[in-house]
Amino acid sequence: MKPRIPSIGRAIQMALQLDLFSDFLVPDKLRPTPAKTPVPAPFPVNDKPQRDETRPAAPPPSTFVNTSNKRRILIQDYLLEYDLQRSKRRSIGFLINEDGLRITAPRWVTIADIETAIQEKQAWILRKLTERRERTQRKLEPSMTWQDGAKLPYLGGEITLRIAPASVSGTHFQSEQAELIINLPADAGEQQLKDRVQAWLQQEAKRVFNERLPVFAEKLNVRYQSMALSAAATRWGSCTSQGKIRLNWRLIHFSPMIIDYVIAHELAHLREMNHSPRFWATVQSVFPDFEVARNTLRQHASADLPAF
Repeated sequence: MKPRIPSIGRAIQMALQLDLFSDFLVPDKLRPTPAKTPVPAPFPVNDKPQRDETRPAAPPPSTFVNTSNKRRILIQDYLLEYDLQRSKRRSIGFLINEDGLRITAPRWVTIADIETAIQEKQAWILRKLTERRERTQRKLEPSMTWQDGAKLPYLGGEITLRIAPASVSGTHFQSEQAELIINLPADAGEQQLKDRVQAWLQQEAKRVFNERLPVFAEKLNVRYQSMALSAAATRWGSCTSQGKIRLNWRLIHFSPMIIDYVIAHELAHLREMNHSPRFWATVQSVFPDFEVARNTLRQHASADLPAF
């Protein structure tokens, strides 16, 4: 009896699934090299001696069975180039990275079927390519200049930084004018200004988080033990089974919707310590538009935030 070949419809439905919540600040992982000619690491790992090149080396573990292939397809009067990789996976995967569109497909899927899948997913592909190009452009723009009149992202909007020379240091926020006034001695340097702004933002983050956590804890009927600020580079929040919540203070740059989503996400882990369908159903029960917020957060680039 011949093995059943998965339908192309199912293969497309099983396309790329992302969970950028835990790694959306991390660059795309490098794919393993083809098994034909293993390439030794450019530097030793953990100071271990490098492999003896005179001995035959076993091929590195890999799911890929042949090299990549550049192809082109016309969609919406746009000549799209994509990199096709054949693998042992059972579905068609779509990935947008620095090099453009990469498609990973099983060996048994025809080019015609792959290009049909591209046509069906063209709106997503073109949107993601545009977002990638815009993020790249933003990285090329000058970074924030720490001076009077500078704009600072705060709760999804912008506030203006005002520097007022004074003998006594102080920080005042004027909400109506959306201005953050920093009193500093005349001889204060840029780092002192950054430290003062960061301290104020962290204070605001703690205030906002402590206001919103009880709201979603009550909706989810869970109890958390504590909340602490985090400065993690690769995640926006975390939750332990003991109910210890950590939230990245940088969330204060984003809109209240994004903050609520992250809080709901972490508190939902007190009911489901995983990212299963039941977990996402739990998040949706208290935050119906979680997919909108999650996608917005995924589109964020670290270059968009001020460097402290």
